Amino acid sequence: MNSVFFDHATIDAWIAEDAPLLDLTTHLLAIGSLPARMDFTVRCDAVAACTEEAARVVQHCGGQVLRCLPSGTHASEGAVLLTATGNAASLLRGWKVAQNLLEYACGVAGATARMVEAVQAAAPGVVVLTTRKHAPGLRHIALKATLSGGALPHRLSVGETVLVFPQHRALLGDWDALQARLAAVAPAMAEKKCVIEAHSLEEALRAAQAGADVVQFDKASPAQLRQWCPLLRRQHPRLALLAAGGVNAHNAVDYAATGVDALVTSSLHHAPPADIGVQVVPA
Repeated sequence: MNSVFFDHATIDAWIAEDAPLLDLTTHLLAIGSLPARMDFTVRCDAVAACTEEAARVVQHCGGQVLRCLPSGTHASEGAVLLTATGNAASLLRGWKVAQNLLEYACGVAGATARMVEAVQAAAPGVVVLTTRKHAPGLRHIALKATLSGGALPHRLSVGETVLVFPQHRALLGDWDALQARLAAVAPAMAEKKCVIEAHSLEEALRAAQAGADVVQFDKASPAQLRQWCPLLRRQHPRLALLAAGGVNAHNAVDYAATGVDALVTSSLHHAPPADIGVQVVPA
């Protein structure tokens, strides 16, 4: 899965952050010139993610990649994600950068796959969407990891979709002002859908009246959504409904069964890392 683009400068920046000048241990032990082999192995069931970028890390350090399990592949305990050969200095320079990348990405991908599978079993057709709420600089990795697990992005940047939050409405004044503004800019939104966040049934109805194509419920409980969704479907059959705010592995199935079209979650970005071992041996 290479649908997310990582430029060469990004890969080199990761390497430079960890090994900008010298691997002192390898230098003092005088082992840098020895031919070696390095294997990255999962110690538990996992989903491969960012293996291609881990391979590029090794290659940028001077190693040669012999095996790379494609992102999105389910990997059983003991599976080898990546194998590389080269002189020890090259492999050891890329070692921790590649391992850290794989542990985070595979952990996120595995958690994503489990949530997607559970949601689909409970409510076929309900989609898991992941947000842009993660640490700055992590977007490419988080996106590829969640895609590898079967989720889709909710919103990659503020320039991608029209999403009206209460913070925007506060600056306009009231719902009537929002409705008037959306009507005025409707031609400019010909290829865009308008999403409006709501915290109650009343706000959802006002959002639909104001011109929302999609209502995104924030922190509504599954019990509330089970009551609200049928009513909204009857009054606004074309309105799409999203559940957001607090959706996680423990309650995703409950939210999926409420009648919404998709779940919006940030929790997957904070999944525990996968357990990945690294073996370096003489070639």
